[in-house]
Amino acid sequence: MFSKYKKQASKPKAAPAPAAAAPSPAAAAPTQSASTSLRRPIARLAAEVGSQDKERKRKERMNEIKVQLHRELLDNLNLAALENATEKELRNEISAIATEILEEKSIVLNREDRQQLNKELYDEVKGLGPLEALLQDETVSDILVNGPHQIFIERDGKLQLSNIAFKDEKHLMRIIDKIVSAVGRRVDESNPYVDARLQDGSRFNAMVPPVAVDGSLVSIRKFKKDKLAIDDLVEFGAFTEEMAAYLQAAVSTRLNVIVSGGTGSGKTTTLNALSSFIDNAERILTIEDTAELQLQQTHVGRMESRPPNVEGKGEVSPRDCLKNALRMRPDRIIVGETRGEEVIDMLQAMNTGHDGSMTTIHANSARDGISRLENMIAMAGIEMPIKAVRSQISSAVNVIVQASRLQDGSRRMTSITEITGMEGDVISMQEIFRFQRVGLTPDNKIIGHFTATGVRSHYSERFRLWGYDLPPSIYEPTVMEG
Repeated sequence: MFSKYKKQASKPKAAPAPAAAAPSPAAAAPTQSASTSLRRPIARLAAEVGSQDKERKRKERMNEIKVQLHRELLDNLNLAALENATEKELRNEISAIATEILEEKSIVLNREDRQQLNKELYDEVKGLGPLEALLQDETVSDILVNGPHQIFIERDGKLQLSNIAFKDEKHLMRIIDKIVSAVGRRVDESNPYVDARLQDGSRFNAMVPPVAVDGSLVSIRKFKKDKLAIDDLVEFGAFTEEMAAYLQAAVSTRLNVIVSGGTGSGKTTTLNALSSFIDNAERILTIEDTAELQLQQTHVGRMESRPPNVEGKGEVSPRDCLKNALRMRPDRIIVGETRGEEVIDMLQAMNTGHDGSMTTIHANSARDGISRLENMIAMAGIEMPIKAVRSQISSAVNVIVQASRLQDGSRRMTSITEITGMEGDVISMQEIFRFQRVGLTPDNKIIGHFTATGVRSHYSERFRLWGYDLPPSIYEPTVMEG
């Protein structure tokens, strides 16, 4: 076979014999206590030893073949010529070379295995190896790698172990190097952790040995190409139509909003949805560590902070971006996440003519969110009396939206709270809407409903003057029958 993508006069190397698969130990039967326990039994999957062992051996054999073929491909392919090759040409070339090598080694595969092998080889050459299939799967939101043989994925808010694995730590490190080198970074023993962004905007974080004890740790937060609108979130049950009407009034009348929540609770998704209520005529500046916000307005300026390089120079912090943003005549400033000393600049911006600004923070409740803001101001090294700090916060922040990921994996807007001012040294707050949990179904699904608390909004008159005269009925508590 002759091809412009194949090196000439290349001699295939002798392949090492596939390693014998180690038999898996039989699963020990759980012992049952003689006494009755009040604890609920832990659900465990029954071990299908025979079929699992057979499938494991098949995968190990396929991995051995793939490693051999990938090594041969690197020896045979003219990598310099690949830069100008189309995807179709490269796939055909990989298929032809793989077929030739399989015949030389007298390896027989069925059609399905051969197609899968060609796809995986293409992913190794041009993509991110075993991770490529997960990155293409729209139902996967997070990819978590704990060493070469354990890859977890998140689907519908639930973590599950995938059936994909790397050959070994060396294979995993090669993919990590491929990702970080594409963005001009490096990761090794002297610099054992790295943040990067994939081409599609997904957030990538890796930590390698010796810091990662049992093999490299990788987490990928996938970037959603289609953002969820308010109507989608209402339809999915994240909040109600009444809450959406209230939030539209709050954003449109330029109240300062903080979205609070834990990791993976949907803070950025909520912030994206709230931004849809901003008028198209306003100038918006966004500041993020990793650009995730997808604003649809015409006049949007996007900024991204930058970590220091290998020599420890060139850092651009969120605070640097925020200070510059204040000089760029913004109507609103949206900070992807406030987690450090930039908090004081954010609060000052909210207090000095940039009404309607928004940000997110990590906190488990609205009251915790206020405490987090106080702590961040203290960590910034600013010496202020606690009353002055709270006064600054109470005058800057108007509404706190609490997003939560519940135990069944569902995401809910569990609380909307208004900050109404100061009472002595304490910030006064009132909850307007909440998610009321009632119970749990046998299959661990949350039973609950959204309800107003019966408290009328502190900003009702502001809403009315801006043309958002909400009916009093939206503040009436929901009474569930039965």
